[in-house]
Amino acid sequence: MTHPFVVAITGASGAIYAVRLLSQLVRTKRKIHLVVSDSGRAVLEQELGLKLPRDVFPPEMLLDLTIFSGGSSASALEAIIERDQGDVSWKPLPTIDELHEQVQVHAVNDFMASIASGSYLTAGMVVCPCSGSTLSGIAHGTGSNLIQRAADVHLKERRKLILVPRETPLSMIQLENMRLVAQAGGIVLPAMPGWYHEVSSIADLVDFVVARILDQLGVEHTLQSRWGE
Repeated sequence: MTHPFVVAITGASGAIYAVRLLSQLVRTKRKIHLVVSDSGRAVLEQELGLKLPRDVFPPEMLLDLTIFSGGSSASALEAIIERDQGDVSWKPLPTIDELHEQVQVHAVNDFMASIASGSYLTAGMVVCPCSGSTLSGIAHGTGSNLIQRAADVHLKERRKLILVPRETPLSMIQLENMRLVAQAGGIVLPAMPGWYHEVSSIADLVDFVVARILDQLGVEHTLQSRWGE
């Protein structure tokens, strides 16, 4: 049996990373549990021109090019997916019907959701992007919403938890929270794209970070060539 992934989107800048990550994970045909915080919705609207309904929404709203309305990030995402569509060697995006079967969206305060319990098996969780407040809540085990509770579950069950912060500079408090998460078994993977792979566009920088997330999850991808290959 192949266990599902959990993806959470919170209110840090970098919504394009989350949408790109989802566009790759749905190609695996694995089930995905998705949670978006209220602040995460605000950032999706600000950076990608995407306005999501509160709580539960159709998953195709995060993967359909027709919903993006200008702005550099939105344009970059369009270029990324257009490039994917021209790559016949890679797996295609699922249909809308398949998405409805594959992606389950949870309300951020739904503590009765399956992913709030350690008895529900998963293959790992990614918080991308991860805000400072979410980082703090996870580091200190406050469990004040479903994202923090699900992250706590992954730590206590010794499952993979990947946090993708995107903020600079970092305060001592934030650095301490990252240390606490790492000590508890989580992976702190800041959105710090590299420049050594012949960068020619924003899309290349986005894919650099998403490729690292997919590597941590053990998911095959063709986002970039590997060093030495």
